[in-house]
Amino acid sequence: MKVSKDAIAAGKRLFRLCNENNSLDEDKLRKVIKAISERKPRNYQGILVTLHRQARLYLAQRHVIIESAQQLDKATGQDICNKMTAEHGEGLTFEYKITPALLGGIRIRKGDDVWDGSVKARLDKIANAF
Repeated sequence: MKVSKDAIAAGKRLFRLCNENNSLDEDKLRKVIKAISERKPRNYQGILVTLHRQARLYLAQRHVIIESAQQLDKATGQDICNKMTAEHGEGLTFEYKITPALLGGIRIRKGDDVWDGSVKARLDKIANAF
């Protein structure tokens, strides 16, 4: 669906109004979506699409995936969580994955950011250098 510039601007503005202190107020977002769905202003579908995209991007930025070759001990996992929370703020969600292909080390993903300290990444870097 092609969304007009006006609908994108309105959707982003409404989404910013639902944010307080860099955290999303879900009740406000629900009220905004309900009001738009009921009143159906001009370009309301585009506004709803933009709100959906903004919410999806926000949630992706608040979700951290921690991958390791083996199961992390609780102290290491908690240490990573504490450092990420201190650096990026409260409200992060954490997901742990075991990925044997990493061979060793840890890969951390938060939205579009990736911190890769795995053995596989180091080997790939060496292989690409030749």
